[in-house]
Amino acid sequence: MKEFSPEAIRNITLIGHGGSGKTTLSELILYTAGETNRIGSVLEGNTVSDYSANEIERQFSISLSLLHIEHNNTKVNIIDTPGYSDFVGEVKAGMKVCDTAVMLLKAVEGIEVGSENAGHYVDEFDLASAIIINKCDNEHSKFDDVVSAAKDRLTNGAIIITFPANQGLGFNTVVDVLKMKAYKYGDVGSRAVSEIDIPADLVSKAEELRTELIEKVAELDENLMNTYFENGNLTEEELSKGITASMLKRSLTPIFAISADKAVGVNNFLDFVVKYFPSPVDRGASEAINKDNNNKVSVIPNPSGEPVMFIFKTISEQHVGELSLFRVYSGKVNAGLDLQNVNNGKSERLSQISVLNGRNRKEISQLFAGDIGAVVKLKDTHTNNTLALKGSSIFIKEIEFPEPIIRGAIVPKAKGDEDKISACLHTLHEEDPSFNVKFDPELSQTIISGQGELHLALAVKRLKERYKVEVDLVEPKIPYRETIKGRVDDVEYKHKKQSGGRGQFGHVHFKMEPVPRGTGFEFVDAIVGGVVPGRFIPAVEKGIIETMTKGVLSGNQVVDVKVTLHFGSYHDVDSDEMSFKLAASQCFKKGFELAKPCLLEPIYEVEVKVPDEYMGDVMGDISSRRGKILGMDSDGHFQIIKANVPLSELYKYSSTLRSLTAGRGAHKRKFAYYEEVPKEIENKIVEEYKKARAEGA
Repeated sequence: MKEFSPEAIRNITLIGHGGSGKTTLSELILYTAGETNRIGSVLEGNTVSDYSANEIERQFSISLSLLHIEHNNTKVNIIDTPGYSDFVGEVKAGMKVCDTAVMLLKAVEGIEVGSENAGHYVDEFDLASAIIINKCDNEHSKFDDVVSAAKDRLTNGAIIITFPANQGLGFNTVVDVLKMKAYKYGDVGSRAVSEIDIPADLVSKAEELRTELIEKVAELDENLMNTYFENGNLTEEELSKGITASMLKRSLTPIFAISADKAVGVNNFLDFVVKYFPSPVDRGASEAINKDNNNKVSVIPNPSGEPVMFIFKTISEQHVGELSLFRVYSGKVNAGLDLQNVNNGKSERLSQISVLNGRNRKEISQLFAGDIGAVVKLKDTHTNNTLALKGSSIFIKEIEFPEPIIRGAIVPKAKGDEDKISACLHTLHEEDPSFNVKFDPELSQTIISGQGELHLALAVKRLKERYKVEVDLVEPKIPYRETIKGRVDDVEYKHKKQSGGRGQFGHVHFKMEPVPRGTGFEFVDAIVGGVVPGRFIPAVEKGIIETMTKGVLSGNQVVDVKVTLHFGSYHDVDSDEMSFKLAASQCFKKGFELAKPCLLEPIYEVEVKVPDEYMGDVMGDISSRRGKILGMDSDGHFQIIKANVPLSELYKYSSTLRSLTAGRGAHKRKFAYYEEVPKEIENKIVEEYKKARAEGA
């Protein structure tokens, strides 16, 4: 494969709601460009980009897939991303390294929740964008309505480039307002397309849209505006530069009419991509960080500069090992090049460098700035790492993956698999950093967390299929806290044991009282006259702290308690540190039960985004979960509900929310504070704890 300079590269990411046709369009693009000799089908499970067993089985994308074509002497790198919100981490990874985001909308359904969310990511990454209205062959296609909705809800810079001449079941022709010609496409698989005159009844519409486009471009630049007023038009060169500049400034978002199923409209789209979409050079410098002082710096896509490459995706393949997908931000990289991981200081040698079409790899000698490829078997480099020359301290700003919205606990089905499971889960996290895993010593559980129920279920399935270990996914324990509300001025415990020879003796008096929430534990030594020798005081404190870790009511950690040791006694022979530690533990338990003990539960701040029509149902559901509504904000056609909800009520909430809102609702959450558990719920938790202890004994 020939090499491409940054000016001759276009990097696009396909985004949009699930089922909008991104993978089908990818197949059509590969076939149209001659990269493949057949058009694969999602239903038949033979597409280039959806190649994993789980994707074939479920018939939708789970991971991003890297593709490439050559069109009109330009290399187009295409990243096909999943549409379901469980896999949003893949979308963000793809958008990190592209220069233009291409959103697919359905010609009937129009803008769906996945479209809205993807639009927010376009804003987050400050990307040039385009819109494809797909499925214009649907008998209920409403192209113009979807265009209006896109202008209203996504961007007021949306401008039509191609529109359907005959949308509906017979759709086979698009009108191109830039070329002022119509293009009639042949049957699927024929690659046939013929240029014809615009139908007479559509000429006026095409002229109006072309004028709208030129005026939109001219608005950006005073010189262009003057030229347009003087001449009534712009030259081809002026228009070309103006469109690219307008896209970069995000004042223009071109719209294309396509049917990926009928293979209509893709040639016009590809012609526009290579001629007008911004190249890495057009887009300019990328933001990086100087590791030495944490200052922001810029990395320019100069092929003559020092090599800098960023890993945006890690794939673990059974017979290959780890495959790292990267973008070159500066210089050029080639097989055999020695670089250093700026993030961890480890040295890496690039072995085979490849370009990808799904799982198909094609080795290449080198890649220049702005290009995207893959390298195998890096030893200590993972997603979000930057490789550069040894001694470099510049790393590309990392992808900010979304916070988890669901958690579950992993229970091995076979004893002895714990270490293997831990290693496997770590590999899954390397592949998908939006999937997290940690062992919680307080709960004695391995907790996995991610973006939805399906996200976690697929992780469990991969453990079984790829690593041959089976686990159950169960509801995680809740990290309750215990504290006191009352004060005890004196509680006493004497530990005395005599069993022949030296005995044990420890005697303490405590004063116990609550302290403000969040204070933690406070220990006061108020012994006067040495009634408890100073050498035993640390043992008293240690005995209290150890008891607090497992609590008294429910086995959970005790917080926000002040204990004052104010009296006691000792024995010259029988007293030792262990005796006072045991006495302190029992004295604390005794005093805790006398001081109006209570349970605290974690409260999470939840932000739910729903269409207006579902707001009542969602608010009712939040209230049924003991949630407290804090307020509401509007965001276009959506309402944002803010509430505080107990963590114990949030298990699988994402699934419930999708059910309540026909898949159009989304939420995020973060820990807020601890709050007292209602008495009836506390009693139930305490009884379950006592029962479990009795059964364990």
